[in-house]
Amino acid sequence: MKKPFPLSKVYSLLEPGPVVLVTTTRHGRPNVMTMSWHTMMDFDPPLIGCVIGEKGLTFGTLKAAKECVINIPTANLAQKVVGCGNSSGRDVDKFKKFGLTRSPAFLVKASLIDECYASLECKLVDAMMANKYNFFVFKVVKAWVDPFRKNPKTLHHRGYGKFMVAGKTIKLSLGEK
Repeated sequence: MKKPFPLSKVYSLLEPGPVVLVTTTRHGRPNVMTMSWHTMMDFDPPLIGCVIGEKGLTFGTLKAAKECVINIPTANLAQKVVGCGNSSGRDVDKFKKFGLTRSPAFLVKASLIDECYASLECKLVDAMMANKYNFFVFKVVKAWVDPFRKNPKTLHHRGYGKFMVAGKTIKLSLGEK
């Protein structure tokens, strides 16, 4: 039998996808932010909706620069991902502190992170809900993936310091008619 669940913890039931590292650059200063709250909104072109807290450095940078890279790390980077999420780019160069390697992107000024298995160069297409809900919509303009990493084990935030690691991939019949 089910029992009541605290509304303040509902987000841990609806984990949206892998934890990612968002890179930005403003006035020549690079930054990286850990983000768990994002969703695919459309597929062609790919649109991604992201919730980014207004108090962090990344919020203002995104409103000004209007671009970023969404980097997708694997479980072996868990401590670095958590470290980036628990520190501020106002106080520290996270790339240096956490040993992350920057590579130039093709269409945006923000950096790709070499240690991540995939990187999505993004342009901001809608910030109308940013001031009220901290919600940004990005269009992916270039995508990169490491072809040697098959079935990457990504991190998924479950709340309160708990993470799940992506596991076995299964393929189901789509039930053709």
